[in-house]
Amino acid sequence: MERRIIYEGQKPTPEQIERIRALKNRPIVYDEDCPKLTEEELKQFKRVNPKRKAAN
Repeated sequence: MERRIIYEGQKPTPEQIERIRALKNRPIVYDEDCPKLTEEELKQFKRVNPKRKAAN
């Protein structure tokens, strides 16, 4: 796993864009630590931060 900090206004490099596009075709892998959730379980999540207002 690789992590990067992307700052506001920063654009990804062409290499980063290509890596993201390649991930689009990979399947999601669920396991014991990250099981697939049902619709009912997903509905139980609550937003902890308010939605940001769109910039004009």
